[in-house]
Amino acid sequence: MASNPAVPPTLGLRLRLSEVEFRPPVIFRRRVLISSSNFKVKCCCSRKVVPIRRIGTGSGRKGGNNAEEWPIETTHKARVQPSPALPFASSSQSLKKPSSRQEKLSPRCTPRNPGLQSRDTPPKRDTGIANEKEWGISLNEHVNESGVNEDGSTWYRESGEDFGENGFRCRWAKMGGQSDDGSSEWKETWWEKSDWSGYKELGVEKSGKNAEGDSWWETWREVLHQDEWSNLARIERSAQKQAKSGTENAGWYENWWEKYDAKGWTEKGAHKYGRLNEQSWWEKWGENYDGRGSVLKWTDKWAETELGTKWGDKWEEKFFAGIGSRQGETWHVSPGGERWSRTWGEEHFGNGKVHKYGKSTTGESWDIVVDEETYYEAEPHYGWADVVGDSSQLLSIQPQEKPPGVYPYPDFGPSSSPSMPKPQDDSPSPP
Repeated sequence: MASNPAVPPTLGLRLRLSEVEFRPPVIFRRRVLISSSNFKVKCCCSRKVVPIRRIGTGSGRKGGNNAEEWPIETTHKARVQPSPALPFASSSQSLKKPSSRQEKLSPRCTPRNPGLQSRDTPPKRDTGIANEKEWGISLNEHVNESGVNEDGSTWYRESGEDFGENGFRCRWAKMGGQSDDGSSEWKETWWEKSDWSGYKELGVEKSGKNAEGDSWWETWREVLHQDEWSNLARIERSAQKQAKSGTENAGWYENWWEKYDAKGWTEKGAHKYGRLNEQSWWEKWGENYDGRGSVLKWTDKWAETELGTKWGDKWEEKFFAGIGSRQGETWHVSPGGERWSRTWGEEHFGNGKVHKYGKSTTGESWDIVVDEETYYEAEPHYGWADVVGDSSQLLSIQPQEKPPGVYPYPDFGPSSSPSMPKPQDDSPSPP
């Protein structure tokens, strides 16, 4: 196979090749020990996070802290080596101060007025949904100003307020700037929305480009509304991020969402896509907690090259009151269309017995019952109480004063997971 292609440092997508290149994100899971049918589960945010552990033959995964290996075939392995801190680095590097190289690639348009803080840096991969405090949204100033810096770059800042039916109110602020030749620019918009039904929304959208042609876009939203079916208060958070290289056929896109209601119902998920020249990879995962002890989790990730090689891994687990199941598959397709796969499953009976079974296309198989404790996460590590505590700015949004005798019509807010509107995500389904 060809040597590792040059990777633009602005995208932070450097991978190490070993037969086939792929960078599947490492999935983590918290664990709760179920020792009997009569149990009490407590959620504690300080619990240690441990990687997913598959027990028994057939899981098809092994790895360490710095590398993950999918043993699809002895001649086809995908190794992952962490990248250094770059503009689009992994979540483990997300809190590091941007390097001088990053600042050079993303020149800041800093005005003479110190009140405007430009944020023209691209988003980072695998950082999930930021807390509202990390954005530092401020809508208390009323401004309309612009200026020119000593290097010829320009900047602007403005704010306003819009009104509509049912007491709708939107306060917003816009800011941005560009270099003297227009080759680099950045834009950012903040807003808060409310109406008489109790609907509240806080959001941010930012975008930019640099002189090398790299471009990025990011949006973040936090919403409080009344659920249409349960009439319970619900908080929803979402984030979408994308970045594209101006010199390589490379880029990535992520869509994250979280939903919580006052009775403990929780839904979380993400869709991810990336491309580096002739290689592409995808990942989708979800978590559902019904607030009464039932949990569903799943992950599906796959990759392919332009030569026709494809490979992937997926798993799913369902549990309630210590009883449930796990199942999964690891697979590989050669450029000639030859397919290899290994499937596996576990049935947990809640009495210390686990039925394990599986098979592969090469003829291996197993079907046994073992004595084994059952581990799974019965409650989300971050739930309703946590999101309420972290949403003080959203909850403090003040709607318009309602005149006497006026009754608002309900606004139930978004009813489905955020779509993927902006990116050109032509991701195919896994084979």
